[in-house]
Amino acid sequence: MFRLTKYMQELVAPAPVRQRRGFGQTGGTIKPVVIWNLTRRCNLKCRHCYTTSADVAFPGELSQDQAIGVLHDLADFKVPALILSGGEPLSHPGFFDLAERARKLDFRHLSLSTNGTKLTGETADRVADLGFDYVGISLDGIGKTNDWFRGVEGAFDEALAGLRACKARGVKVGLRFCLTEDNAHHLPEMLDLCDSEGVDKFYLSHLVYAGRGDKNRGEDAAHNHTIAAMDMLIERAWAAINSDHPLEIVTGNNDADAVWFLRWVERNFSAGQTAHVRAHLEAWGGNSSGLGVANIDPQGKVHPDTYWSDYTVGSVKETPFSKLWTGDDPMLATLRTRPRPLKGRCGACAFQAVCGGNTRIRALQVTGDPWAEDPACYLSNQQIGLDDTERLKVTPFRGKSHDPAHRFT
Repeated sequence: MFRLTKYMQELVAPAPVRQRRGFGQTGGTIKPVVIWNLTRRCNLKCRHCYTTSADVAFPGELSQDQAIGVLHDLADFKVPALILSGGEPLSHPGFFDLAERARKLDFRHLSLSTNGTKLTGETADRVADLGFDYVGISLDGIGKTNDWFRGVEGAFDEALAGLRACKARGVKVGLRFCLTEDNAHHLPEMLDLCDSEGVDKFYLSHLVYAGRGDKNRGEDAAHNHTIAAMDMLIERAWAAINSDHPLEIVTGNNDADAVWFLRWVERNFSAGQTAHVRAHLEAWGGNSSGLGVANIDPQGKVHPDTYWSDYTVGSVKETPFSKLWTGDDPMLATLRTRPRPLKGRCGACAFQAVCGGNTRIRALQVTGDPWAEDPACYLSNQQIGLDDTERLKVTPFRGKSHDPAHRFT
């Protein structure tokens, strides 16, 4: 996740750089944010769903006793944040028992990731009473666009009602929006919706090629539309900071966003300010798969991130998460290496220390190689520091693109 507002604030209130700790960097064990998909069951049928969820019972999911054991292990391991997700986590029959246990275990940060459609009445009351630090609600467009994207008519109105129910109960709420060719034109309206509803955070997610998101990868936003979206978010975040507007803006699943932001800083601020922001971005280090983020799927399998379902570190049914995460898994070890063994444009990029190589699962899905270039990087060769000689050494992207000419200029 790239916290645009956070790093933009370094331009107005500079703070000391804090180096990220972790394997392969400055020593020590970084404790990851854990995204736990409690269930694959979901009442919606989203076109980008990385878990390919449906409104049916799936076999092999963790029992309630097993899940409680996982909670205690995560608490003892002192992970900095736990995000309860799905499917739709509120469809899990033991959700509230698990959430109440998690709150009693005093996780530093406890969040809920939901489609919002079930956040009404008593359910909204119980969510508010639990004191979640943050509730993220997904909306992928306005009205019928969202309903088409999420596969159920009326989903927009139900999610909006859930958002309002949370806000009425004093819950910190964010909106998540997955950018595609079909909904990119709704971004201004989504930001207006955040303003009118008093939303605390806006999260723009880039499409990841996993689950149904891989099946529908041809709907990924063209690079020029991604650039327009990022320019709009940067403008919006800067206006918010200068007017003390509370909306926080973050993006996810495309760490090239940090490089795009840094190039904006270069154009608009002094060399000293640019160097300061770059130092903060390099301390963050970009893509955090296998390092600062981890995933537990509904069956208890541990993955480097939520999208990398084909690679399993192990199962919490057999080994505690804490031992799996601190073990000798070869993929985790390579993901934690800096620089990573990247190839193509990513390997030649002058901003590897900022981006970290972006989202590896897209490279894997398109080329079969997890270390190949990420096809979703929307910066030109010149913008990432490649000269004409280096350009000839780069293997061109062979997958589908809405705008291939832009990619190689």
